[in-house]
Amino acid sequence: MNPFEKIFNYQILSRMEETGAFALTSQERIWLKSMLELEAARHAFAPETLDKLNMLLQGEEPFHLQRIIVEKGRNKERHVYHPLLRQLRRFIIKEQGIRLTTALKHGGQKANQTGIPYKLEYSMVKREWYLLWYGTRQHSLMSTKLRNIVELHAWDLPMERAASAKARLLQLLEQRKRTALVEVIPQYNAELSRILSAFSCFDKKVSYEEASDTYRIHIQHLADESEFLLSKIRFLGLRVKVIDEGYMRRRMIEASTKALMRYEE
Repeated sequence: MNPFEKIFNYQILSRMEETGAFALTSQERIWLKSMLELEAARHAFAPETLDKLNMLLQGEEPFHLQRIIVEKGRNKERHVYHPLLRQLRRFIIKEQGIRLTTALKHGGQKANQTGIPYKLEYSMVKREWYLLWYGTRQHSLMSTKLRNIVELHAWDLPMERAASAKARLLQLLEQRKRTALVEVIPQYNAELSRILSAFSCFDKKVSYEEASDTYRIHIQHLADESEFLLSKIRFLGLRVKVIDEGYMRRRMIEASTKALMRYEE
């Protein structure tokens, strides 16, 4: 480019900026003309401004977006609220038995399932609600997506049977409980609030040893939540370490060994 031409262009732009003028290319004028034809333009501009823009661009030929742009298909939106939440909460509070019909994964339905509801859980990953309940026929703890529940009714069961079912439910829950002991590296004590927020969805207790200036976090979780807890620990990196000789430590060693085998020279 000629240096004198560059200086000249700069002078023109400076003068335009001082006078409040703005240069538009032909492509930009066509694009603006097309945008003004959309319904949203009526809410974006005052009526007099919209009329003035249309008058200035009346000589331009707009292009039609519908001919060249196709909206990509998206997943079905799932809302946080579910219509069965209120009814199930009442059943859980009253310790009321339930009879439900659920939709199967590959089609069809499973009817007349009886049990006792225990807990409602929301998965942040899958963005949907789950019902944890004890199946009186299977004698096991069940997990069902609320969107798969086709019918739900109250179910009255004899008092003795209800008592034995609740005792079995508590026993199953106790068997599923695990505890992990995580120690915060002292040099990261200032980040304790951030570390605790990573474990906010778990029941936990924090202890402090003054002699070593060390915080220890006792985390209670269910057996099927172990991998999720491991992902939280890995996310914190060098800030924490697992010190209890249990399942969590073995899984951390196993995962670390596999990572070293994959990335070592």
